[in-house]
Amino acid sequence: MSDTVCISADVKLGKNVKLSQFINLYGCEIGDNTKIGAFVEIQKNARVGNNCKISSHTFVCEGVAIEDNVFIGHSVTFINDSYPRATAPGGQLQTEKDWKVELTLVKKGASIGSGTTVLANVVIGENAIVGAGSVVTKNVPANTIVAGNPAKFLRNITIEPRII
Repeated sequence: MSDTVCISADVKLGKNVKLSQFINLYGCEIGDNTKIGAFVEIQKNARVGNNCKISSHTFVCEGVAIEDNVFIGHSVTFINDSYPRATAPGGQLQTEKDWKVELTLVKKGASIGSGTTVLANVVIGENAIVGAGSVVTKNVPANTIVAGNPAKFLRNITIEPRII
């Protein structure tokens, strides 16, 4: 292991995974043929599927599941706590036992634009596109495009059959 790549022993890497320098992976699972860019952190109990691209400076926290064929742009941030606090009611710093991880799901084929923040308890639907710089505060339906702060529906995606 290089001093510029931090991958803990409990990480499950699929076949043909491409890892850039300056990454931090621990307790997560990365599927086959996935590419992880520089300055990416993927925390424990997060899962990235097969054939995904996670661009540089992205943060994938505990409780995030990313299915197959997903594109994540640069500097995307996932949130796993709807009401974050530094301290517990008694005034001491919070620890893991003081909060419950909230789940986020990115369904297969979705694309999330650079600079997006995805809040906890959200599902981004299959083949959906989230525009760059968006703040996703609620579920995104499959085959739609959303953008803005908060992200709002722009239009449906029409997928035309391929002629071979």
